[in-house]
Amino acid sequence: MVVEIKVPELAESITEGTIAQWLKQPGDYVEKGEYIVELETDKVNVEVISDESGVIQELKASEGDTVEVGQVIAVVGEGGASTSAPSSETTTTPEATKVPEETQPPAPEKKDRTIASPSARKYARENGIDLSTVPTQDHLGRVRKQDVENYQQQPAQPASPSPQAKQPAEAPKAKVQFEKPVERIKMSRRRQTIAKRLVEVQSTAAMLTTFNEIDMTAVMDLRKRKKDRFQEQHDVRLGFMSFFAKAVVAGLKKYPYVNAEIDGNEIVLKKFYDVGMAVSTDDGLVVPVVRDCDRKSFADIEREILELALKARDNKLALSDLQGGSFTITNGGVFGSLLSTPILNGPQVGILGMHSIQLRPVAIDKERMENRPMMYVALSYDHRIIDGKEAVGFLKMVKDLLENPEDLLLEG
Repeated sequence: MVVEIKVPELAESITEGTIAQWLKQPGDYVEKGEYIVELETDKVNVEVISDESGVIQELKASEGDTVEVGQVIAVVGEGGASTSAPSSETTTTPEATKVPEETQPPAPEKKDRTIASPSARKYARENGIDLSTVPTQDHLGRVRKQDVENYQQQPAQPASPSPQAKQPAEAPKAKVQFEKPVERIKMSRRRQTIAKRLVEVQSTAAMLTTFNEIDMTAVMDLRKRKKDRFQEQHDVRLGFMSFFAKAVVAGLKKYPYVNAEIDGNEIVLKKFYDVGMAVSTDDGLVVPVVRDCDRKSFADIEREILELALKARDNKLALSDLQGGSFTITNGGVFGSLLSTPILNGPQVGILGMHSIQLRPVAIDKERMENRPMMYVALSYDHRIIDGKEAVGFLKMVKDLLENPEDLLLEG
């Protein structure tokens, strides 16, 4: 029996992906439910399983190819390689080296035989490097990411005949020529998608930003008093994000249009509070969602934020972790940003930007000045459905709650 492996349904808004790396090769035996390929989508990487046990007969797509949902990408059959698929047999089975020369596969297929770590394959793919040309010091011949990086830093060498397949794709593109040294890095699929969507948001939404500043004295004092006991009780650190999440939920309840989206000529007011938390990774910004923040405790929110951040940095986020958010919080302060204008995470109509906490002189009254830990905050919003009064009121409420954090317990 022969079974076709197809690209599964990925998500409502995702119709295609890119073959990141094959985890199995033709001739390899796979168990039912075993991962055989990793797909890179616009949001996360997805590993596809085999629906049946058997031997990989044929791979119908190469690493770097774009494939659509429902497309056949591999064939699994019983026993050894199928005689009905001579191309895959000659390409992948050990017997391939014994068949007559005229049945040998074309030269580009040799790249599939290169033994390389997943990180090396990913780095090489993003930088347009043929792994078969990369030398390695590993006694087993395995190419590591460090080998690819070292190879990339070497002076350019005349192209060898073997990677000719890649040159025609680049030839038609008119590229800017520089007189001084430059480095060209191919954009990953995720980075291309981020760039596309950010431009789309700016061209379709009437985006404005309003600013305020928060005196973080009360929150910092409360954290200092409670952090040790909090960690002992809940086995998680008490950070700032849970305070901001709770303040945001209170603001969204009072100003529901900030927790909405536009669908055609209708405004969809969301009666749930799933808050996205922007996380920076090596592959770009992702926004995993903390569900039902209105029902979760501070400890639950902190624990879930930590889990999602670790999954994001290990590239283990599922599509379900990224879908359905109603509002987003982004914290440029962790990188030292003092002030910024965050871009909306469409189709959401509001995003809160946090920034660095800095000691600044603050007027306490007409006669006194004190140095206080201050944070600038920014709310970018879609002016098509949110008026300035609502936007300013929302941000002012977030400010007031954070300057009086005990009130968050009452709002909670």
